[in-house]
Amino acid sequence: MDVMQESRPDTPIAFRGGARSGDHEKITVNLGFVDLGHVDLLVSEGVYANRSDFIRTAIRNQIERHADITRQSVARKPIEVGLRRYGRAELETARASGTRLDIRVLGLAVIADDVPADLARAAIASIEVLGSLQASPAVKRALADRLL
Repeated sequence: MDVMQESRPDTPIAFRGGARSGDHEKITVNLGFVDLGHVDLLVSEGVYANRSDFIRTAIRNQIERHADITRQSVARKPIEVGLRRYGRAELETARASGTRLDIRVLGLAVIADDVPADLARAAIASIEVLGSLQASPAVKRALADRLL
């Protein structure tokens, strides 16, 4: 796990939380010296393995704390949770049937590398990803006006 730090009053801490680079999104968190000191104290006392462990735990705790909001939102407007992969065959089937997909994913949405931009544009009406979207640059450009 990589932890990078700059020496500034609002020290950013960037982290990638796992061994496989495709599993996670890198983020930057700006912390003041006092907050960073509290994190470092908890790490030095063995409460957390490192700064990244603290940040991941804090995020998970907040997600759990607000789980009812997530459940209510999913009940109102269905969304796929986790990893969802859209392959060429699925998009070709949608296009052939005259159906256009409204994609909603909480987590990671992947449009396969073998999906050409014109197929993605023909088969996808809209795409909303709360998390991360992985697709070729050409597909992302083709869908730019359909991203919610």
